[in-house]
Amino acid sequence: MNIKEAKEQIKYALMAYFSKNEYGNYKIPLKKQRPIFLLGAPGIGKTAIMEQIAQELGVGLVSYSMTHHTRQSALGLPKILKKTYQEEEFEVSRYTMSEIISSIYELMEKAGVKEGILFLDEINCVSETLAPSMLLFLQYKIFGGHKIPDGWTIVTAGNPPEYNKSVREFDVVTMDRLKKITVEPDYSVWKEYAYHQHIHPAVMTYLDIKKDCFYHMESSIDGKRFVTPRGWEDLSQMIKLFEELALPVDEKLIAQYLQDGKIAKDFAAYYDLFSKYQSDYQIDEILSGNISDEIKTRAGKARFDEKVALLGLFLDKMARETKELLNMQKMLLQLLDILKEVKTGGIAILEKRISGFNKLLQTGRQAKTLFENDFQIYSELSSILLCYQTMLESGDSFDTLKENFNDKLKILKSEASQIKEHFTHLFEFYEITYAGGQEILLLVTELTVNEYTSAFISQFGCEKYFEHNRELLFHERNKEIIEKLDLLEFETV
Repeated sequence: MNIKEAKEQIKYALMAYFSKNEYGNYKIPLKKQRPIFLLGAPGIGKTAIMEQIAQELGVGLVSYSMTHHTRQSALGLPKILKKTYQEEEFEVSRYTMSEIISSIYELMEKAGVKEGILFLDEINCVSETLAPSMLLFLQYKIFGGHKIPDGWTIVTAGNPPEYNKSVREFDVVTMDRLKKITVEPDYSVWKEYAYHQHIHPAVMTYLDIKKDCFYHMESSIDGKRFVTPRGWEDLSQMIKLFEELALPVDEKLIAQYLQDGKIAKDFAAYYDLFSKYQSDYQIDEILSGNISDEIKTRAGKARFDEKVALLGLFLDKMARETKELLNMQKMLLQLLDILKEVKTGGIAILEKRISGFNKLLQTGRQAKTLFENDFQIYSELSSILLCYQTMLESGDSFDTLKENFNDKLKILKSEASQIKEHFTHLFEFYEITYAGGQEILLLVTELTVNEYTSAFISQFGCEKYFEHNRELLFHERNKEIIEKLDLLEFETV
C-alpha cells in the first residue's frame, strides 16, 4: 500500500487501541495490542506520518532509532537489591529503568499527556544481544522489568533487507506478534503532502515531468545510487534557504541530497531553466492583470516542460497567498469568540486565555501534538491577546479592542478580494494563451488537489474556476462513457 493508506490503517488501529469501555478500561488490553510493524524503503515518510498521526489524535509521541541502542541502554543497568523470603535475606538482581521507558514518563510529566505512541525505528536492525529482549518487549511491552504505561501503544518501522545490510529477518514467532504493513513509494500520494509542506516548485514540477526520479534505488560498481522522497524534501528546504540568502544552488549542493549522479545533474540543469522561467515570466505582473503580448506568445509556444514549470510557479504563489489568508481567518474566528467572552468577563478572561495558549504551545512542542500551522496561529493569537491586555490595563475601553478587531477584519476582506482578482487574472491568462487547450483543465485539476487553493475557492468563490470545473467534470464524464463503450465493445467481441 502507499504511505497515505498506511497512515490511515495505523490511525484506525490506534483509535481502536485507545478506545475504552463504560468502566474506563481499554477495550483491547495492553498485552493484546499488537505492535504495528511498518516495513518500507528508506526515506518514504514513515517517521513523518507518525508525527501526523500523533497530532491528529492529540496524543504524545516518543521516537527512538533502535540502531543507537545497546542492550544496556535499552534494558537499563543491572543492580543488586536485598530481599527477604521466608525470613531469609537474598541478593536479587533488578534493572534500572530503561532510557526508552523513562522518556515516556518524562514526556507525560512535562506535557501532561496520558496516552501516546512509542515509535521504534529500525526495529529489525537491533543487535544480536538485544534481539531476545526485543521479542519479550513486543509481546509483553516490558523492558528490563519495567513496562510501558497503560495508554501507550507501540509502532515500529524498518527497511527491507535489500536496503540495509544490518537488517535481521524476524522469525515467525516474532512476526506472529506484529501487525505488518508494507509501504511502497507513490508520487501521486506524496504530492498531496508536498503541497501541504510547500515543497519548492522546481522540485514539484521536475517530478511532475519525471516521476521515475521520485524514488530511485540502483546498485552499481561504486555502491548504491539512490534518490528518496526524504532527499527531495530536504533539498527543497535547502534551496529555499539558499535563495533567501542569495547563495548559489548548483549541482554540488544538489548532489548532497540526490545521491544519484545522473538525476542530480539533470535536476541541476532543470533548476537553472526553472530559475530563468521564474525571472522571465513575471508571475506577479500576470496575476495583477498586466500581461504583455511577448509573454502570451512565449507561453503559447512553450514546450511541455516549460508549461509545467510555469504552472508550478502560479500554483506556488497562489498556495502561499491562500494559506496565509486562511490562517488569518482561522485566527480571527478564534479571536472573535474570545472577545465575546471578554465583553462580559473582562481582563481576567484575557489573562486566562493567554496562560492557556502559552501552555498549549509549550506542551504541543514537547509532546509533538501541535501542527506547525496551528503553532503559528496560536502564537499570533497569544501575541494579540497580550496586546489587548496591555491596552485594557492602560485604560482603554472594550470598544478600542473591538475597533482593532474590525481593522483586522477589513484587512482580511481586502486581501481575500485581491486573491480573488489574482485567480481571475490567472484564468484570463490561460484562456487567452491556451484557448481550447488541455492546459486550463490541468490548472483546474491542480487547484482542486491543493488543499489551500481549493479551500479558498470553496469559501470565497471564483466564477472562472467553477466555469472551467464544469468543463473538467464534463470532460471526465465523457472519458468515463467512452471507456465504458470501449469495454462494452470488447465484451461483445
